[in-house]
Amino acid sequence: MSKDAVDTAQVADHPQATGTPADAGDAGYSKDLKARHINMIAIGGAIGTGLFLGAGGRLHDAGPALALAYLVCGVFAFFVVRALGELVLYRPSSGSFVSYAREFLGEKGAYVAGWMYFLNWSTTGIADITAIALYTHYWSLFTPVPQWVLALIALAVVLAVNLISVKIFGEMEFWFAIIKVATLVAFMLVGVFLLATQHEVGGHTPGLAMITDHGGVFPHGVMPVVLVMQGVIFAYAALELVGVAAGETAEPHKVVPRAVNSIMWRVALFYVGSVVLLALLLPGSLYSGDQSPFVTVLSKIGVPAAGDVMNLVVLTAAMSSLNSGLYSTGRILRSMAMAGSAPKFTRVMNRSQVPYGGILLTCGICVLGVGLNYLVPSQAFEIVLNVACLGIVATWVIIMLCHLVFVRRARAGLLTRPRFRLRGSPVTELATVAFLLACLGMMWNDPDVGRKTLLLIPVVAVMLVAGWYGIRHRVGKSAR
Repeated sequence: MSKDAVDTAQVADHPQATGTPADAGDAGYSKDLKARHINMIAIGGAIGTGLFLGAGGRLHDAGPALALAYLVCGVFAFFVVRALGELVLYRPSSGSFVSYAREFLGEKGAYVAGWMYFLNWSTTGIADITAIALYTHYWSLFTPVPQWVLALIALAVVLAVNLISVKIFGEMEFWFAIIKVATLVAFMLVGVFLLATQHEVGGHTPGLAMITDHGGVFPHGVMPVVLVMQGVIFAYAALELVGVAAGETAEPHKVVPRAVNSIMWRVALFYVGSVVLLALLLPGSLYSGDQSPFVTVLSKIGVPAAGDVMNLVVLTAAMSSLNSGLYSTGRILRSMAMAGSAPKFTRVMNRSQVPYGGILLTCGICVLGVGLNYLVPSQAFEIVLNVACLGIVATWVIIMLCHLVFVRRARAGLLTRPRFRLRGSPVTELATVAFLLACLGMMWNDPDVGRKTLLLIPVVAVMLVAGWYGIRHRVGKSAR
């Protein structure tokens, strides 16, 4: 390779050499996250509450076709995280897509991106503490304790841990992810064993008969599969966390490509593979939304302790998701606050270089979720799940729009793309945006929760517009 080619490759993979604009919100952070932390954060983002708890109710509603829904949504989720990965290689930032929206879409774009992401994770946090309370109620010892009390305790514990340091956060996510992956692998090995030996599960003999004798792949038709799509997107919601965490690692150009590229096979193995196994082990009608499907299977094979162990694991998965939500919103809000589009107190950091102001703001919204668990404990999870989907879809759409503008500027010679790229632009981005908006539109077919959620869009839009006019006088006057 010639010297010029080597120089070009180095510039492409080390964006700091290209003179890209800095983000004031990146100042002050430690670089304590290691490669193993980022890799396991990527895994943890791909395996969470949406699979461990949400898959039960979706299997009941959609049947085995849920595996197809996970596969389709997983492909588009990979496009999103691949696009974000390319932007991270161009310029790593703890402000992540908010920082990129500021550069490519302007301050209004950054404002919308940040607050919709906050809506996503604050409501996801409510879903997580609800899941934790539901998991804890699995044990008779905690049944008398009100669901809202358990939710409040979980929130207090995770908040305390998150405020210590990013290194502690990274270690927690590393071990949480190890536990989740090891448990899923163990479950899949047990499931394969049950299939191979034709061992009865709750009086049912595993195999294709669990599908063919109970309505086939689409036991309730295609529409239920369509309706669960927005919930499936929620299952992949934390994948973009890799982009936020990259701002606190010393070598993002080495770590991020490996983490992003591994996401696709993880989706295929853990999501699609585990759902296919679940469908082969029991009829979909035996799964429910208030119990992990893995717990359902293990409790029916005659080893009660197996259900207890799995329940403990899925509880840690929900704790991991809550931990990640507080972490990411703290960083995103600080990036916004440095530009003037978030409250000033969210830019404050403690001695451990943790932006605790933004973390506490997210935690405050989660406290409202404790009230939701008090008022409607049986519906709390599904309500916040659908609201979170608005934030997720908005965030992913903005990431793809940022990437579109990024590629356009690169083709105009205004910047240099890294070698790690999302291929097929602009078709890939436009197809992903169309799919995400279609999933949002599908919610109209659910009159109970989905339609009411869509009716919140004008309300959210009015709040965003009103908020913008309230803060636009100070946007751009803060240091960047």
